[in-house]
Amino acid sequence: MATTAKGHKRTSRKHRWSKKVTERSDALDLEDNVFKKDDPYEIAASLKKSAKRSRRKKTNAFRSAMSMLNFYINRAGKNLSQKRREKLEQAKDELRTLFGKEQDQQQKNKKRTSRKKKKKSAKA
Repeated sequence: MATTAKGHKRTSRKHRWSKKVTERSDALDLEDNVFKKDDPYEIAASLKKSAKRSRRKKTNAFRSAMSMLNFYINRAGKNLSQKRREKLEQAKDELRTLFGKEQDQQQKNKKRTSRKKKKKSAKA
């Protein structure tokens, strides 16, 4: 088996911990090949369904679903094509919409900008 510069054993690509997390996560029981779907809405709907159905999640359904999607995007890294990454980013937006979080985020952003404006006017 090959070793790294520091002498650690390299694991084969078949034994990656991230694959095990995606397959056996305590957070969600995912539909097979959910991240390979072409439609961002279908990806989001499947994640929402899995998150709502799961009794093992440690947080609310939205956060569990978004965490799993982010986990997949981050672990795929450079191996994702630009087109695939865009589909998965669109799935995030769809997920926010399905959970009704899109408006909440817009309202938070408005509050942040209004606070910044108040601070600037107070300093002037």
